[in-house]
Amino acid sequence: METSELLKKVRKIEIKTRGLSSHIFSGEYHSAFKGRGMAFSEVREYTPGDDIRSIDWNVTARFNTPFVKVFEEERELSVMLLVDVSASGLFGTHKQFKQDLITELCAVVAFSASQNNDKIGVIFFSDKIEKFIPPKKGKTHVLRIIRELLEFKPENKKTDLEIGLKYLTSVIKKKSIAFLISDFMTDTKYKDALKIANKKHDLIALRIVDKTESELPDIGMVKLMDNETGKIIWVDTSDKSFRKQFSMNQKKFEDELKDVFNRSGIDSAKIYTHENYVKPLMNLFKNR
Repeated sequence: METSELLKKVRKIEIKTRGLSSHIFSGEYHSAFKGRGMAFSEVREYTPGDDIRSIDWNVTARFNTPFVKVFEEERELSVMLLVDVSASGLFGTHKQFKQDLITELCAVVAFSASQNNDKIGVIFFSDKIEKFIPPKKGKTHVLRIIRELLEFKPENKKTDLEIGLKYLTSVIKKKSIAFLISDFMTDTKYKDALKIANKKHDLIALRIVDKTESELPDIGMVKLMDNETGKIIWVDTSDKSFRKQFSMNQKKFEDELKDVFNRSGIDSAKIYTHENYVKPLMNLFKNR
């Protein structure tokens, strides 16, 4: 991609997602992802209605008048984006590819974190760790992340969620807010890694879905290719029994995935490529 074209794309995403972060998500983000606890700020004179448990007895004795301790929420957090960059992201039958939606979602979360003075970092993974950007603060850092999301070309095509989760657990020592962003189109051998990661961090799953993956349209004979393996098959979508079986398989997959998230205690949101992502993100934040 030419540098000028890349900068235009970065700017376009910045304008859209930064505006959403400022006007829609900032308050919800702050409420949904609180800091590590309460930190001592200062002491002030006692006023009627103050909790007597917050009285600082040492200062009170020194000045012979009651003083109370004032605490503030510790806001500084690290936010990690675990981004699935496998080849299945290069799929989309409606408005955009899954990969494009992932880029916008990451930008929204990154700007929301930045506006709350939180650090933001990224782990790109396929069936290996493709790239790690350590958490940092600031708009310049967020723009760098957006550039990487637009321009990054992974070496491998397959998906291994377990590898991404284990890397998060081993590399990020302090508790962070971690968004696992993927289509989750893989087996569920990552269940244990998911539970372990969620014990150490506050893990949220954002599942990216294309409508066609759950509702196969009747469009006759179609050649389908698995982007991760390169395998090509022909299917007859006009066959009602085939479409029914396809839907049943997808329903089973959906139920299994929900069960995995529930058992691991993980909040999640399903976001479609053909729909606006504002509502599911807002619902996720509010439900927390």
